[in-house]
Amino acid sequence: MTSIEPPERESDYRVPALQRGLSILGMFSARERSLGMNDMAERLGISPSAVYRIVQTLADMGYLRKVGRNAFELGPQVISDGFAYLASRDLVEVAMPHLNDLRDRTSLSCHLSIREQTDSLYLYRAMAPQRLAVNIPVGTRLPCHSTALGRVLLSGLSETQLSALYQHVRLDDYPPPAPRTLPELQQLIAEDRQRGWVLHRSDYSTAIASGIRDHSGAIVAAINLSGPDAVMDTQVAQEGFLTALLAASHDVSQALGHIAA
Repeated sequence: MTSIEPPERESDYRVPALQRGLSILGMFSARERSLGMNDMAERLGISPSAVYRIVQTLADMGYLRKVGRNAFELGPQVISDGFAYLASRDLVEVAMPHLNDLRDRTSLSCHLSIREQTDSLYLYRAMAPQRLAVNIPVGTRLPCHSTALGRVLLSGLSETQLSALYQHVRLDDYPPPAPRTLPELQQLIAEDRQRGWVLHRSDYSTAIASGIRDHSGAIVAAINLSGPDAVMDTQVAQEGFLTALLAASHDVSQALGHIAA
């Protein structure tokens, strides 16, 4: 019986054409959105004729798109595959380590929520060890217009979308500082949208929230830092907590594919 001799080195398993094709896709970046075949060949250290078949194969499969006589950019298949992967990653899985780290650095409770109609639905909490910590259980639903998390989520809507959502919703059943009319809500959310984050005080506690954005730039979730007023009442404390919160929301958004301007 004939035996198959194993390769002497792991590198013997490599497929040169595949390796070159993936190397070509890796050449593109935000700074270099298009490349000519001569550029690709030079970086690979091969002739333009050798790179032609690889480039043509990638173009036929949709991974490259021709934008000039000899120039190419990344094609729709790369974008589709990449976004499909990012969308498939569980939001809680992506955000959890960042929220846990934020909790550890601030000693404040952190929560993650999404919007379902006019409610803010809590998906995760990183509980602070303090006795007076603010800890909202996972699965809790609170009206968006009455919480920092909810207002951030509403700021992701356009004025038209916000008006349509609250057209038949009563707002006067909630105590201040929650808005009690639609015009008040519209004004409040417009200010929140401009600011990019929300600070909300209620029941001897304070919460600061900011948005989580996906690859399209849309706000898909929100995170917060919340704690007793005694800890968060000074401007210096709030500024420090806000800086940490915005850094965490940036990191989570980046992990979801968002590229900040």
